[in-house]
Amino acid sequence: MDKKDIAYQAAKILLDTQSVLINTKEPFTYTSGKVGPVYVDMRRMISFPKERSILMDYAAEMLKPLNMDYFSGGETAGIPYAAFISERLNAPMLYIRKKPKGHGRMAQIEGHMEENKNVILIEDLMNAGTSQKVFVKALRESGAKIENTFVVFSYDIYPQTKDNLKEIGITLHALTNWWAILEVVKTENYFDAETISSLEKFLNAPEAWAPKEQSGT
Repeated sequence: MDKKDIAYQAAKILLDTQSVLINTKEPFTYTSGKVGPVYVDMRRMISFPKERSILMDYAAEMLKPLNMDYFSGGETAGIPYAAFISERLNAPMLYIRKKPKGHGRMAQIEGHMEENKNVILIEDLMNAGTSQKVFVKALRESGAKIENTFVVFSYDIYPQTKDNLKEIGITLHALTNWWAILEVVKTENYFDAETISSLEKFLNAPEAWAPKEQSGT
């Protein structure tokens, strides 16, 4: 399968398992206090073994050509995905804490890692690309070569994401994103036309989006 086919099928799985939610009439409130019509819960995805297995097969197919030495999961949601992928590729796994453990070895990176080896950071999703900085910094300070990160789902709607990744010298690999979700809901009529139109408006201008009753339309 090519990347476009994978993105479409992965998007469909995330919709069908309700790991991606869309509600334009009763929008979600985010940590920032802002509201939006979408919510992504990739932690939910791990509870669907059949669908999860398909996604991880896609991931292994995508990442195998990179010839990574280690697959490192970011605390906490990236850890299971790093485990699933590393198992398929028979590769060593690590996991990275957001900050060093407060006792014992004071470790921030768990597992055994040799220096100057190629490591890929595995996370569940990427929004603006800021959380990766902590993990990448920790890996590099421990002697890793890290130039790649993988996520199951990338928002791919914020222009600053590419800038944030470029700043730390990281290339993103993702199974799917909001544009593939939009293609699925349009092609397979997941929602009514009004909902799809509102979703599309949000994806093209997330900062300007407002619920219908607030926008006055």
